[in-house]
Amino acid sequence: MYCVTSSSAAMASSAPDIRPYRAEDNAALVDIWHRASSVAHDFLPAELLAAQKKLVSEKYLPETETWVAVNGTTPVGFIGLIDSFIGGLFVSPDCQGGGIGSALLDHAFRLKGHLLLEVYAANTRALSFYRRHGFCGIKRRQTDDNGLPFPLIMMQKPVPTTWQRSDRYAQD
Repeated sequence: MYCVTSSSAAMASSAPDIRPYRAEDNAALVDIWHRASSVAHDFLPAELLAAQKKLVSEKYLPETETWVAVNGTTPVGFIGLIDSFIGGLFVSPDCQGGGIGSALLDHAFRLKGHLLLEVYAANTRALSFYRRHGFCGIKRRQTDDNGLPFPLIMMQKPVPTTWQRSDRYAQD
C-alpha cells in the first residue's frame, strides 16, 4: 500500500486531505473496512464480517455522512457519521499510526462539536486511541448489535460537565 513506503513521521507531519465520499470510493473503502476489521475485530466470526461487508458497501457508505482521507488520490481511511454518532472509523492497516485516524476524528469533531461512538471492549487499541482524543466511556452493554457476547462501550466527547465517572466504567 502507498502508506507503507512513507514513514509514520512523514504522514503525521502532513495531514491527509479529507473530502466527502464519492460512489467511486466504495470498493477501496470496503477493502479498508474489511482489512482493518479483520485485524481489530479478530474475535468476530468470519461469516459475520462477510455479512457486514455487504452492508458496509450497500448501505453504510452511501447512506451515511462519510468523509474520506486520501493520500494523493488514494483513499487511506474514512469516518462515517450518523448525526453526531460515529458509525465507523477505519484506516488502512498499512497506514495506521500516521495521524490519519486523528485527522478524521478531528474533522468530525469540528463539524459536529459533540461525538458519540460504540467500540468493542476487546478492541483495546481503539479504546486507547479514543481516550487519547478526549472520549470517555459513559455506558457499557454486554452484547453487540447481533446479540453476540462481545461487550460494547459507548464513549462520548466532550464529557458532560455534570457527569461523574462511576467505578463501573473505570475499567472500560
